[in-house]
Amino acid sequence: MTLRVLSLYEGFFAGGARILHSDVVAGLHAGGEQSHAVLSLSAQAHRDATVQFAHDDPRYRRLAAAGVEITALGGTAGADPMHPSSFRELDLHRAADAVAQADVVLSLKEQPLGLLLALRAHGMMPSVPVAACLHRSDPTHSGPALGWLREAAETGLLTATISCARSTDEAYAQHLPFGLDRRVVPNGIDTDVFAPNADDVVNAALRASLGIPLDAPVVLLAARFDAMKDPGLFLDAAARHAAARPDAHYVLCGAGMTQDNAGFASLMDAATSADRVHALGIRSDMAALYRIADIVALTSAFGEASPLCLLEGAASGATPVTTDVGDAARSIQGLGLVTPRDPDAIAAAWEAVLHDRAGYREAALAARPRLSRGRMVDEYRLAIQSLAERRRLAA
Repeated sequence: MTLRVLSLYEGFFAGGARILHSDVVAGLHAGGEQSHAVLSLSAQAHRDATVQFAHDDPRYRRLAAAGVEITALGGTAGADPMHPSSFRELDLHRAADAVAQADVVLSLKEQPLGLLLALRAHGMMPSVPVAACLHRSDPTHSGPALGWLREAAETGLLTATISCARSTDEAYAQHLPFGLDRRVVPNGIDTDVFAPNADDVVNAALRASLGIPLDAPVVLLAARFDAMKDPGLFLDAAARHAAARPDAHYVLCGAGMTQDNAGFASLMDAATSADRVHALGIRSDMAALYRIADIVALTSAFGEASPLCLLEGAASGATPVTTDVGDAARSIQGLGLVTPRDPDAIAAAWEAVLHDRAGYREAALAARPRLSRGRMVDEYRLAIQSLAERRRLAA
């Protein structure tokens, strides 16, 4: 019997958690043992100084192409999660129908649990196992959604949590009742997509389109414009590094990383060597950008769990250099560098990597087998089967 699994998304917008969960859903749906569907609480998102429409999102398009049924309610995802009282009666009926058809429900992060609490408050919540898939290492930045997670767990609405990192599981454990089923499934990536490219013509064409010389060192930050990601620290480190490396270029991509965003523009105005800083915004060619990078940087201040950009960059041959957040240090052990949150220290680490570029690249590429998503998808499959079996036995 094919298991029916429904994933709840707050919305479709740029972010590592959506990339990872969509990768899992597509992989499991293609396997045939499970039939997956997605219910999005919104049809558009206004986040990170960017308006993003669900049907334009690469994750949406990928799932649709894989045959995953997607239903979107009429809300707009914003900086704050949708409160249980904000859902219309029509939304509740559509959500109740979708949940009733599932054997297991997966909530992408804790924010969509507000919808399930609303269903229960109206006597419309079907009896179905619910797992929250958690992707932060600092749950206090989830706002009211952390309270919804706690309420759902304490009242039995939530069956289990699946965390993408040990740091995530440990952080959330402090806010959850003792005895709740908690699992950890470390992140993995598609190493067929994120792979080195020996085609010098293709790499040269991308560099030329960005105004980057063929032999110039490239440091890449793939992140949205958010205090959590601290793009200001990246630009401060770039200024220090650029003073010693007049040939280096610095690329920032992600939601809000454009001059159209006043907040980002103000940071750029203060940056030195701005002619070598390339702000690209949201990109659909991340795999190609990683291939021309020498370093994939992360300057986050808090909240990270197991950042995908570090794994994607490493699998493509770039060397990860990160601040010590979440499981970042653990995930790049043996193939990158961890730095304090200091621009001079970060710039020095970048220079150390460039000094031994060949050695670091070899280490990153040697780690590709352990970065693969195959193990991750298999572990999710087993976790979902376990939750469905629990429901069968309870019945």
